Amino acid sequence: MKKSLLSVSLITITCLYGMLAAFVILLVKIAGGDILYAIIGSIIILIIQFLISPWITDLVMKFFYRAKFNVEIPDYLKEFIEKECSKHGVTYPKIGIIEDGAPNAFTYGRTKKDARIVITRGMFELLTEEEVIAVVGHEMGHIVHMDMLVMTFAQLVPLILYAIYEACTRSDSGDSDSKKGEAVVGLIAYILYIISQYIVLWLSRTREYYADSFSIEETRKPSTLASALVKVGFGLSVKHTESKHDVNKKNALGIMDASASKSMSISAVKNGALDKDSIKNAMKWEMWNPWAKWFEFNSTHPLISKRLLAISARCKEFNEEDYIVFDLKKEESYVDDFFFEILISFLPAIIIILSFIIILVNKLSFAYIGFGITFASLASLIKYQRAHRSGYTENNVKNLLSEVKVSHITSIPCIVKGNIIGKGNPGCIFNEDFVIKDDTGIIFLDYNQPMVIINKIFALFFSEKYFNKEVKVVGWYRRNPVPYIEIHEYTVDGKTKKIYTYELGIAARVILMILGIVLFKIL
Repeated sequence: MKKSLLSVSLITITCLYGMLAAFVILLVKIAGGDILYAIIGSIIILIIQFLISPWITDLVMKFFYRAKFNVEIPDYLKEFIEKECSKHGVTYPKIGIIEDGAPNAFTYGRTKKDARIVITRGMFELLTEEEVIAVVGHEMGHIVHMDMLVMTFAQLVPLILYAIYEACTRSDSGDSDSKKGEAVVGLIAYILYIISQYIVLWLSRTREYYADSFSIEETRKPSTLASALVKVGFGLSVKHTESKHDVNKKNALGIMDASASKSMSISAVKNGALDKDSIKNAMKWEMWNPWAKWFEFNSTHPLISKRLLAISARCKEFNEEDYIVFDLKKEESYVDDFFFEILISFLPAIIIILSFIIILVNKLSFAYIGFGITFASLASLIKYQRAHRSGYTENNVKNLLSEVKVSHITSIPCIVKGNIIGKGNPGCIFNEDFVIKDDTGIIFLDYNQPMVIINKIFALFFSEKYFNKEVKVVGWYRRNPVPYIEIHEYTVDGKTKKIYTYELGIAARVILMILGIVLFKIL
């Protein structure tokens, strides 16, 4: 597996730098050598960023996420990390804990010698001991494979190409031939920048699979990693039972008294398994909806469903049954919905562009642009309403995850009830969003008032008072590709509060329609 990963990485990086080298040769021939300062500057910036980024990220984690380092972690986890470090020649990573009930874990650093692993409290509350080990095993895989170093090296190529593009577009060369040459170079640089970005994204997704494989090989329990991925990635959970974690021994996290955590008593798990039918239903959107493939293409991580199937394919190696076999039959094609959503997404812009073309071709008065604004606003209103449908009905996380005909454009109006367990961006003091947990799972809540300053004030001074409280949320369920609910109104402690972004959005579009009509009459 290591040799295979090494081969993939070397081939990909060779292709990236080969493409860059060929372009630089062309650059020198067309635009001369002056623009090479952009390349040198980009390299210097990336080197500085690489050298100081761990300490900068440490500061961000401490001051903006309130992460605590050098704290006690459960013995079982400490023993696992020590064993892996000894086995693979890794310096014991700096461990950070974020006091937030939303489950998350990640790693950063430069090399095997100075890695950090950050874990939220929610990981210990929602996952079993073995699942926590499996997730941390994935993060250790990133460290052992030196993913931070490899990805930094790969990302240098698009950074240089974009710097060349910027230098060409900002050039003040007075010679017309030079300007044409630089324009050609800038266009080629931008095209190669886009291509290289997608190559880097592909490499990142590939390395995620290898981190999963590392965890499987070290724990020898692929089904455990799969169940952890379902809980963290999809947000599905099992019924409440007693916690499996030995959190009372030494007050394991060194941050809080575990017995004081309300979310712990709700979501911790000892026995029981995730319902496989629920998992398959949650996979349907990623397996069938075309938007899922598009989002994955633009993401650093593979789809959860693909990772689950890849993990399941290795279960027999370790004498386990396949964790999941996706054998559901697609009842219809969702391609027609996909193309319709693309149409209504771009329709406002298309109408404006067509308006300008018609005016220019037919030499009409620019007063007619008022018609374009009016119809574009109408199209935008139709799109906006599709994302904010009426007819709210009570629902739960499990059922919402099983919906296939949903996207960032098409919503499902819903009412959900549960407990606020943390922030959407776990621990971040400036993040106003929430994570809610009901009896079936957890889901992201998008809190979005019309003005950004209101959101930040709410995040800093008011959001945490809702933690561990029961809440009723009325809003719109969408996927982008992460499942989330945009809050329209929420009820806590018997008090209902409303978010007015939807009403403002409707009003703005209606005003634009009226403005278009007025412009036609005035011009």
